[in-house]
Amino acid sequence: MTKSIGVLVVDDSAFMRKTLTDILESDIDIKVVATAKDGLEALDKVKSFSPDVITLDVEMPAMDGLKCLKELQKITDAPVIMLSGLTKNGAKSTIEALEAGAIDFITKPAGLFDIAGEAKKKEIIEKIRMAKHIRKSSSKAIKVETARPIIHLEHESKRNTDLKVLITIGTSTGGPKALQEVIPFIPGNVPAAVVIVQHMPPGFTKSLADRLNAISDLFVKEAEDNEEIKPGYAYIAPGDFHLEIHRTPKNSLKIRLTQAPPIGGLRPAVNVMMNSIAATRFSNVIGVIMTGMGSDGSEGIVNIKNSNKGFIISQDEKSCVVYGMPKSAVNTGVVDAVVPLKEIAEVIVKYLGVDQVWT
Repeated sequence: MTKSIGVLVVDDSAFMRKTLTDILESDIDIKVVATAKDGLEALDKVKSFSPDVITLDVEMPAMDGLKCLKELQKITDAPVIMLSGLTKNGAKSTIEALEAGAIDFITKPAGLFDIAGEAKKKEIIEKIRMAKHIRKSSSKAIKVETARPIIHLEHESKRNTDLKVLITIGTSTGGPKALQEVIPFIPGNVPAAVVIVQHMPPGFTKSLADRLNAISDLFVKEAEDNEEIKPGYAYIAPGDFHLEIHRTPKNSLKIRLTQAPPIGGLRPAVNVMMNSIAATRFSNVIGVIMTGMGSDGSEGIVNIKNSNKGFIISQDEKSCVVYGMPKSAVNTGVVDAVVPLKEIAEVIVKYLGVDQVWT
C-alpha cells in the first residue's frame, strides 16, 4: 500500500532525525521522504522531494528554524510544524514562528529518549495527519493585516474601572496567530476583560502573552492564581493549569488556577473556563470559539448561553486553520454570529455598544 503523507524532517540532531523518522513511519499513512540537518539543506530537499508536511527544528546552526520557515514559504505551500525545546528562547522563537505561518508545534521532551514515549508518539502522528488536511491557503487567510488601526490610549486615566462585560475566548491549533487579529483591535478603555484558553504547554503561554501585550492596548498577561479580574486586561491561562472564574463575597470576579485532571486530555480546557463563568451567572458575557482541533468549548458556550444569556461568536470555516472547535460550536445551535476572523473584534466592539470610546 502506498503511503499518502510525505514528510520532510529537519533537525540538526542525527538522533532526533532518526527517532522522528521511526515514529512517523510506524503510521500506515506516513512516509519520511527526506531529512535535512539544517535550514539550507531543507530548502534544497523541499525542491527535490515536494513533501506534504514539514517538521522544522526551531534551534539550528547556519539557518535557524524561523529564518528557514520564512524562506520555505517562498517556495512551498506545505504546512510546517515546529519542533521546540522547553526553554525561554525556544518558546519565544516558537511564538514568532506561529506568527510567521507555522501551523503548530511539538515540544521536545527534556530527555531525548522520552520522545519515543507512547503519548509523544501519538501527538506527533496526530499533528502530522492533521497538517496534511489543512487547506494550503489557511496561513495566508489569517495573515495579520497591519494596515488595520490598532487602538492605543493616550492617557491611563481614560481606562474604565468598573467591570461590566466578560469576554471569554477558546482556541487551539492556529490560535496564537488568530489571537493577533482579535486582541489588538479591542480598545483598552472598554469596561470589559478578556479571559483566554489557548491549548499550549507550560512556558509558551507566557511568551504568547508577552507578544500580544506588545501589540495591544489591553494589558495582556499570563493569568495568576487569585488575582482579581479588571477591565482593560486580557488573561491567558498558563499551560498545564485549568483557569476558573469565581465570584467573591464582595461581588468581584477572581481567577482560580488548578491542576485538576485534564479534560479530554486538555489542561487548560476551554470548557472548564467557560463552565466556571456560567456558574458565576455574571450578567454580560461574550463567548468566542476560534480555530482549533476537537470540540473543546462547545459545552461551555451552551452553559454560558443558558446561565448568562451570553452572546456567542464562532469563527467561520474559511478563516480557520482547523475547523474543529468552531464547527462543534455551531452544531450546538447556540451561536449568535459566525464571522471571519478579521471581523471578530469588530463584532465584539459593536456588541459592547461602542465605536472606539467609552464614556
